[in-house]
Amino acid sequence: MIRIELASRVRNLPPYLFAEIDRLKQETLKAGVDLIDLSIGDPDIPTPPHIVDALKKSADNPAHHRYPSYEGMLSFREAVADWHKRRFNVSLDPRTEVLSLIGSKEGIGHIPLAFAEAGDVVLYSSPGYPVYPVSALFAGAEGYPMPLKEENAFLPDLKSIPADTAKRAKLMFINYPNNPTSASAPDGFFKEVVEFAAKNNVIVCHDAAYSEIFFEGKRPRSFLETPGAKEVGMEFHSLSKTYNMTGWRLGFAVGNKDVLAGLGKVKSNLDSGVFECVQEAGIAALATGDDVLAPLRNIWEERRNILYEGLSKIGLHAIKPEATFYLWAKCPGTSSRRTLDSRAFSRLLLEKAGVLATPGVGFGAAGEGYIRFALTTDVARIKEAVERIKKAI
Repeated sequence: MIRIELASRVRNLPPYLFAEIDRLKQETLKAGVDLIDLSIGDPDIPTPPHIVDALKKSADNPAHHRYPSYEGMLSFREAVADWHKRRFNVSLDPRTEVLSLIGSKEGIGHIPLAFAEAGDVVLYSSPGYPVYPVSALFAGAEGYPMPLKEENAFLPDLKSIPADTAKRAKLMFINYPNNPTSASAPDGFFKEVVEFAAKNNVIVCHDAAYSEIFFEGKRPRSFLETPGAKEVGMEFHSLSKTYNMTGWRLGFAVGNKDVLAGLGKVKSNLDSGVFECVQEAGIAALATGDDVLAPLRNIWEERRNILYEGLSKIGLHAIKPEATFYLWAKCPGTSSRRTLDSRAFSRLLLEKAGVLATPGVGFGAAGEGYIRFALTTDVARIKEAVERIKKAI
């Protein structure tokens, strides 16, 4: 029998946060606990019917059963360009400035392979999506976390990045509206990012997965709306959150044509594109009007209000989000120590309240002391979760 030995890039991987959470979830359910899951950002609301119907209709066409194009159907990329123009007033060439993705996670995971290697640095937000540092590791590059602190409105302090680190940086991952902190990018921030990137020759990768889940009419901006942004970077978008299509695996990258060409070259060697029936459904999704999307946002907003107000009454300090379907809350103190660490608080909620939330440290060291709640269950269960948490703490 041969000796099976993992490559160092896999041996050195930290446990994937959400795989570990799923393991805890399954163990708790097996124990017969009535679990309220507020951990993972997987919408419980079904995909709108007209999108499902588009998939069904497309599936009847044998032409869509063959290999798709690597870069995506031109009709899908044209729909992306049209949506971006309507939504952000940003013009894109669908042939060179739009690329289809098997979900934005896939694109985020692949892009460092195109531009970073040993000796290079990949800058990334911390706390942040765990795939950012992992993608740097897979490329053999050095990940450099940019701490997001509450006192700085959860924005990275670009001026604090050492000059030698900035000089070696090839990519920068930023994400607004932000997961997990739910922060939005204020006016002027993207301008600062563009100036930093131009000065240091850094490719900006803005993850905009939550751009369409916002409240009180405070529509988030696209990074590409900023003058000079297309010269220094690109933006990832996902249909998962906006249209409740997490399982469909469809997203897109837009922006600098040379950056997209590099990402596309990696993809053409590693995958065979997105199933065309899913792209046809994506075209229907991108044409969806506010008559469908506004009621969905209202659902998230109602849940946000109930959880925020409930946690605040208990005495937990939570950040009230203007966007995303997350609440980022500080861990409470105890009589024996000043503040529970995030893993301990998450464990307490699971064991004493039957509520599963995500420890902030799982998003990076800068997330310690916080916990993330996802609004992906109905109002009745959120109210019950608040009551259980109140009793537990």
